[in-house]
Amino acid sequence: MKTDAIKLDGSAAGSVELDEALFGLEPRADILHRVVRWQRNNAQQGTHKVKTRSETSYSTKKIYRQKGTGGARHGDRNAPIFRKGGIYKGPVPRSHGHDLTKKFRKLGLCHALSAKQAEGNLVVLDALDLTEAKTSALAKQVKNLGWKRALVIDGAEVNANFARAAANIEGLDVLPSMGANVYDILKRDTLVITKAGIEALEARLK
Repeated sequence: MKTDAIKLDGSAAGSVELDEALFGLEPRADILHRVVRWQRNNAQQGTHKVKTRSETSYSTKKIYRQKGTGGARHGDRNAPIFRKGGIYKGPVPRSHGHDLTKKFRKLGLCHALSAKQAEGNLVVLDALDLTEAKTSALAKQVKNLGWKRALVIDGAEVNANFARAAANIEGLDVLPSMGANVYDILKRDTLVITKAGIEALEARLK
């Protein structure tokens, strides 16, 4: 399929051919959900921790004799039934990540790209060439283009001036082609890909 390309100033920059296998699929919510869940679970720190009865600071002395008190039998104050005692089977540091095959992850990225194309929220840029890293100038161009929450994907490397100018613009994320992922694509309203980015994605996902 063909789509029009533009420059940063909004002027036309010809057209580009999009691969049907990447941008022409019927988006499936179940595939996107599984890939996003895999991403977020892998990103979760899992550093939650509580103290067990061997780690609390009470004495390990038996609190009173076994028989003759009329009360229940007890060992030390670290037991879970006592206030400030150890926690029984509480959370421990662990990984929340799970496996997902490379083939399925690639499929999810293709469906995310296709979803943006189907919604009409895919913009193809000629290039990210900026002569100087001026945030104010770039912010004005972004406003004129109507990008409020956008993800920009470039080729193997992002133009240094563009990356520096975009760093302090709210709602504008910039990634190289290898950093393209389902969660970031779906999180933003507009997906902007350069011609170099399209070529790199096609090479990566085929």
